[in-house]
Amino acid sequence: MLHVLPPLPYDYNSLEPFIDEETMRIHHTKHHQTYVDKLNAALGGHKEFEALDADELLKNLDRIPEDIRTAVRNHGGGHSNHSFFWPLLKKNVPFGGAVSERILKQFGSLEKFREDFSNRAALLFGSGWTWLTLDQGKLEIMTTANQDSPLSVGKTPVLGLDVWEHAYYLKYQNRRPDYIKAFFEVINWEKVNEHFYKAG
Repeated sequence: MLHVLPPLPYDYNSLEPFIDEETMRIHHTKHHQTYVDKLNAALGGHKEFEALDADELLKNLDRIPEDIRTAVRNHGGGHSNHSFFWPLLKKNVPFGGAVSERILKQFGSLEKFREDFSNRAALLFGSGWTWLTLDQGKLEIMTTANQDSPLSVGKTPVLGLDVWEHAYYLKYQNRRPDYIKAFFEVINWEKVNEHFYKAG
Protein backbone atom coordinates (compact mmCIF):
# COMPACT_ATOMS: atom_id res chain seq x y z
CA MET A 1 0.00 0.00 0.00
CA LEU A 2 1.04 3.59 -0.45
CA HIS A 3 1.69 5.25 2.88
CA VAL A 4 0.02 8.65 3.22
CA LEU A 5 0.29 11.57 5.60
CA PRO A 6 -2.60 11.35 8.09
CA PRO A 7 -4.52 14.59 8.63
CA LEU A 8 -4.28 16.22 12.02
CA PRO A 9 -7.43 15.79 14.12
CA TYR A 10 -7.38 19.54 14.89
CA ASP A 11 -6.24 22.86 13.42
CA TYR A 12 -2.57 23.79 13.44
CA ASN A 13 -3.22 26.55 15.98
CA SER A 14 -5.27 24.38 18.35
CA LEU A 15 -2.42 23.81 20.80
CA GLU A 16 -1.50 27.48 21.25
CA PRO A 17 0.09 28.86 23.36
CA PHE A 18 1.80 25.63 24.38
CA ILE A 19 2.83 24.46 20.91
CA ASP A 20 2.78 27.15 18.26
CA GLU A 21 0.97 27.03 14.93
CA GLU A 22 4.06 27.44 12.75
CA THR A 23 5.87 24.57 14.44
CA MET A 24 2.83 22.31 14.07
CA ARG A 25 2.42 23.16 10.40
CA ILE A 26 6.10 22.60 9.53
CA HIS A 27 6.39 19.53 11.73
CA HIS A 28 3.37 17.90 10.10
CA THR A 29 3.54 19.00 6.46
CA LYS A 30 7.33 18.97 6.05
CA HIS A 31 8.95 16.59 8.54
CA HIS A 32 6.24 13.93 8.74
CA GLN A 33 5.57 14.15 5.00
CA THR A 34 9.26 13.52 4.32
CA TYR A 35 9.19 10.33 6.41
CA VAL A 36 6.17 9.13 4.44
CA ASP A 37 7.78 9.90 1.08
CA LYS A 38 11.07 8.24 1.94
CA LEU A 39 9.35 5.17 3.37
CA ASN A 40 7.39 4.75 0.13
CA ALA A 41 10.59 5.15 -1.86
CA ALA A 42 12.39 2.53 0.22
CA LEU A 43 9.58 0.01 -0.14
CA GLY A 44 9.15 0.49 -3.88
CA GLY A 45 9.33 -2.88 -5.63
CA HIS A 46 9.25 -4.90 -2.40
CA LYS A 47 5.71 -6.24 -2.82
CA GLU A 48 5.77 -8.41 0.30
CA PHE A 49 6.41 -5.40 2.51
CA GLU A 50 4.41 -2.77 0.63
CA ALA A 51 1.24 -4.39 2.03
CA LEU A 52 2.28 -3.85 5.67
CA ASP A 53 1.48 -0.74 7.67
CA ALA A 54 4.32 1.11 9.38
CA ASP A 55 3.72 -0.50 12.77
CA GLU A 56 3.91 -4.00 11.30
CA LEU A 57 7.12 -3.12 9.48
CA LEU A 58 8.69 -1.95 12.74
CA LYS A 59 7.59 -5.06 14.62
CA ASN A 60 9.31 -7.21 11.99
CA LEU A 61 12.50 -5.33 11.16
CA ASP A 62 14.51 -8.55 11.12
CA ARG A 63 12.43 -9.68 8.12
CA ILE A 64 13.09 -6.52 6.13
CA PRO A 65 15.78 -6.91 3.43
CA GLU A 66 19.09 -5.61 4.68
CA ASP A 67 19.49 -3.12 1.84
CA ILE A 68 16.34 -1.20 2.91
CA ARG A 69 16.20 -2.06 6.62
CA THR A 70 17.84 1.16 7.84
CA ALA A 71 15.57 3.31 5.67
CA VAL A 72 12.48 1.45 6.89
CA ARG A 73 13.64 1.74 10.48
CA ASN A 74 14.26 5.48 10.15
CA HIS A 75 11.41 6.57 7.89
CA GLY A 76 8.92 3.92 8.92
CA GLY A 77 9.70 4.87 12.49
CA GLY A 78 9.23 8.55 11.71
CA HIS A 79 5.87 7.84 10.09
CA SER A 80 4.65 5.54 12.86
CA ASN A 81 5.87 7.69 15.73
CA HIS A 82 4.31 10.87 14.38
CA SER A 83 1.05 9.16 13.47
CA PHE A 84 0.91 8.02 17.10
CA PHE A 85 1.95 11.43 18.46
CA TRP A 86 -0.53 13.81 16.83
CA PRO A 87 -3.74 12.38 18.38
CA LEU A 88 -2.07 12.44 21.81
CA LEU A 89 -2.21 16.24 21.78
CA LYS A 90 -5.29 18.13 22.96
CA LYS A 91 -5.89 20.91 25.43
CA ASN A 92 -8.03 20.69 28.54
CA VAL A 93 -8.32 16.91 28.85
CA PRO A 94 -8.20 15.98 32.55
CA PHE A 95 -5.94 13.26 33.90
CA GLY A 96 -8.17 10.28 34.59
CA GLY A 97 -9.29 6.81 33.61
CA ALA A 98 -7.65 3.43 34.04
CA VAL A 99 -4.22 4.64 32.97
CA SER A 100 -4.29 7.30 35.69
CA GLU A 101 -5.01 4.63 38.30
CA ARG A 102 -2.06 2.57 37.06
CA ILE A 103 0.23 5.62 37.00
CA LEU A 104 -0.73 6.50 40.57
CA LYS A 105 -0.18 2.92 41.68
CA GLN A 106 3.24 2.58 40.05
CA PHE A 107 4.67 6.07 40.45
CA GLY A 108 2.86 7.22 43.60
CA SER A 109 1.49 10.44 42.14
CA LEU A 110 1.01 12.29 38.88
CA GLU A 111 3.72 14.71 40.02
CA LYS A 112 6.23 11.88 40.46
CA PHE A 113 5.38 10.40 37.07
CA ARG A 114 5.66 13.82 35.48
CA GLU A 115 9.03 14.39 37.14
CA ASP A 116 10.40 11.00 36.05
CA PHE A 117 9.11 11.31 32.49
CA SER A 118 10.30 14.91 32.16
CA ASN A 119 13.78 14.07 33.43
CA ARG A 120 14.16 11.22 30.96
CA ALA A 121 13.01 13.49 28.12
CA ALA A 122 15.23 16.39 29.15
CA LEU A 123 18.33 14.24 29.54
CA LEU A 124 17.94 12.28 26.31
CA PHE A 125 21.10 13.00 24.34
CA GLY A 126 20.54 14.24 20.82
CA SER A 127 17.31 13.51 18.97
CA GLY A 128 14.73 10.92 19.91
CA TRP A 129 11.56 10.13 21.80
CA THR A 130 10.43 9.52 25.35
CA TRP A 131 7.70 6.94 25.90
CA LEU A 132 5.39 5.47 28.46
CA THR A 133 4.99 1.85 27.43
CA LEU A 134 3.03 -1.11 28.73
CA ASP A 135 4.93 -4.37 28.87
CA GLN A 136 3.45 -7.46 30.50
CA GLY A 137 1.05 -5.35 32.53
CA LYS A 138 3.67 -2.91 33.81
CA LEU A 139 4.15 0.71 32.78
CA GLU A 140 7.68 1.74 31.91
CA ILE A 141 9.28 5.04 30.91
CA MET A 142 11.80 4.52 28.14
CA THR A 143 13.61 6.53 25.49
CA THR A 144 14.54 5.73 21.92
CA ALA A 145 17.12 7.39 19.72
CA ASN A 146 16.27 9.04 16.42
CA GLN A 147 13.00 7.55 15.09
CA ASP A 148 13.36 4.16 16.73
CA SER A 149 10.12 2.68 18.02
CA PRO A 150 9.27 0.69 21.15
CA LEU A 151 7.40 -1.64 18.79
CA SER A 152 10.73 -2.89 17.46
CA VAL A 153 11.67 -4.22 20.90
CA GLY A 154 8.29 -5.74 21.70
CA LYS A 155 6.91 -2.91 23.84
CA THR A 156 3.59 -1.14 23.36
CA PRO A 157 3.54 2.66 23.67
CA VAL A 158 0.63 4.39 25.39
CA LEU A 159 2.18 7.89 25.48
CA GLY A 160 5.04 9.40 23.51
CA LEU A 161 6.88 12.72 23.28
CA ASP A 162 8.92 13.86 20.30
CA VAL A 163 12.07 15.55 21.62
CA TRP A 164 13.71 16.24 18.27
CA GLU A 165 14.60 19.92 18.07
CA HIS A 166 12.26 20.41 15.11
CA ALA A 167 9.36 19.72 17.49
CA TYR A 168 10.06 22.77 19.63
CA TYR A 169 12.92 24.96 18.42
CA LEU A 170 10.91 27.76 16.80
CA LYS A 171 9.19 28.60 20.09
CA TYR A 172 11.48 27.23 22.78
CA GLN A 173 14.92 27.36 21.09
CA ASN A 174 17.25 25.28 23.30
CA ARG A 175 14.87 25.23 26.28
CA ARG A 176 13.78 21.63 25.98
CA PRO A 177 12.51 21.50 29.61
CA ASP A 178 10.07 24.33 28.82
CA TYR A 179 8.73 22.36 25.85
CA ILE A 180 8.34 19.26 28.01
CA LYS A 181 6.44 21.29 30.59
CA ALA A 182 4.16 22.59 27.82
CA PHE A 183 3.57 19.04 26.59
CA PHE A 184 1.97 18.13 29.91
CA GLU A 185 -0.58 20.88 29.28
CA VAL A 186 -1.75 19.26 26.04
CA ILE A 187 -1.80 15.52 26.77
CA ASN A 188 -4.99 13.92 25.52
CA TRP A 189 -5.53 11.51 28.41
CA GLU A 190 -8.58 10.06 26.67
CA LYS A 191 -6.34 8.88 23.83
CA VAL A 192 -3.74 7.59 26.31
CA ASN A 193 -6.49 5.53 27.92
CA GLU A 194 -7.48 4.14 24.53
CA HIS A 195 -3.92 2.93 23.97
CA PHE A 196 -3.79 1.56 27.51
CA TYR A 197 -6.98 -0.48 27.04
CA LYS A 198 -5.80 -1.86 23.70
CA ALA A 199 -2.39 -2.76 25.09
CA GLY A 200 -3.88 -4.45 28.15
